[in-house]
Amino acid sequence: MKLVKTNRNGNLFPSLLSNFFENDNFLTNNWFERDFNQSLPALNVKEGKNDFAIDFAVPGFKKSDFKITAENGILTISAEKQEEKNEEKKHFTRKEFSYESFIRSVQLPENSIPDKIDAKYEDGILKLMLPKKEASVVKEKKEIKVG
Repeated sequence: MKLVKTNRNGNLFPSLLSNFFENDNFLTNNWFERDFNQSLPALNVKEGKNDFAIDFAVPGFKKSDFKITAENGILTISAEKQEEKNEEKKHFTRKEFSYESFIRSVQLPENSIPDKIDAKYEDGILKLMLPKKEASVVKEKKEIKVG
């Protein structure tokens, strides 16, 4: 026997408003974070010998949709796209639109060179390469004799 969950007033198909306000997860921290986090692109950071590689999973965008800035040690990646489709026929008109955007900021490593960041976008992945500064070589202590 399969149980069918009904809302509190016993209706199998509750109204949209009653379902919205009677939901136990409404206005909890998890509810907001779950919906908010779904709109942020996933990222991977890899540290190599000479650079850092950051990959963002952002399918469906074009290269021209991205804005990337590095300021005060913060790397900010944002993108925005809008699409609108209009179809007019003799007996009807259909208009559809969509809007998608995100903004994500990460702190740059101290040993990176923000002026030389390289960005490439292909197959839905935004790849950023952050070169590292050359490590300063610590020389051995040398005693100097006074003559």
